[in-house]
Amino acid sequence: MDYKEAGVDVEAGYSAVKLMKQYVKKTYDKNVVGDLGSFGGFYALGEGEDADVLVAGTDGVGTKLKYAFTLGIHDTIGIDAVAMCVNDIVCQGAKPLIFLDYIAIPKLIPEKVAMIVKGVSEGCLEAGCALIGGETAEMPGFYADGEYDIAGFSCGIAKKNKIINGSTIKEGDLLIGLKSSGIHSNGYSLVRKLFPPIQEELVKYNKDLGDSLANVLLKPTRIYVKTILNIIKNFQIEGIAHITGGGFIENIPRIIPEGLGVLIYKASYEIPRIFTLMQEKAGIAEEKMYNTFNMGIGMVLAVRKEIAGEVKDYAECLGEQAVVLGEVIRGNGVSFK
Repeated sequence: MDYKEAGVDVEAGYSAVKLMKQYVKKTYDKNVVGDLGSFGGFYALGEGEDADVLVAGTDGVGTKLKYAFTLGIHDTIGIDAVAMCVNDIVCQGAKPLIFLDYIAIPKLIPEKVAMIVKGVSEGCLEAGCALIGGETAEMPGFYADGEYDIAGFSCGIAKKNKIINGSTIKEGDLLIGLKSSGIHSNGYSLVRKLFPPIQEELVKYNKDLGDSLANVLLKPTRIYVKTILNIIKNFQIEGIAHITGGGFIENIPRIIPEGLGVLIYKASYEIPRIFTLMQEKAGIAEEKMYNTFNMGIGMVLAVRKEIAGEVKDYAECLGEQAVVLGEVIRGNGVSFK
């Protein structure tokens, strides 16, 4: 079983983006900066190279929500909503400033909504941004009883000449990987096929994982904002990739210039057991795992070889688990050693 068999057609997603581009570009004005980066949208507030640029991102939590519904745990899913947005923004070197949420629910239960927003608030505090508003839509008959959806929007700011976009990456640069807290918020349509959201199974202790599935599968997405902002204040970072849907295979090449690829050192870290367990249960090739999940690495930084050790050590001083994940090579795409 792979992601497509689980119900998610990535190729259809690519086709949709290609088709919608013609309509999106009709809305652009001279302040839209379309060639600065890949993980956020850019809008310049001036014309000079030192002009401020707004960097915006939006995302949701996806079908990870099914586990929250089943377990009745609603105070962590908001952290995921924040993380998926602010981690994208900070990839461009921008500081997230504000966040807004959107919650759609069939019947408004104040206590439940308050728990969801509690998680959003915790995520915003962790990212250092302000929760300035949102929308709670009561939609009877649209969602199944007990279910809801949540999405978020964030906007940050950076100087135009300080935007990190990967354009300066060159052959021989090293990749520093910051470890994830788990699956984060991607690939859950496949996860749910492998571990159905059945409460009595989720709460059992799993000796393979050393924890319950409930704790592992609902663990919030790690927020890297403060770490990244501290690192870029002290070191020259050439590019940053947030490892979300599409895993290593799709996200790392988004920051790599044409004519270059990356070589991943497979022995640089131990893949968390949840990923190898899913691979065994699904019976899918390793490459598809790296093309669906983060495989234990949530953020990748490209740096000059000379400072890679310092950047790794500094990240660890900030509380991250960091590894020298690989290197930039001639070629294209992602290969493994």
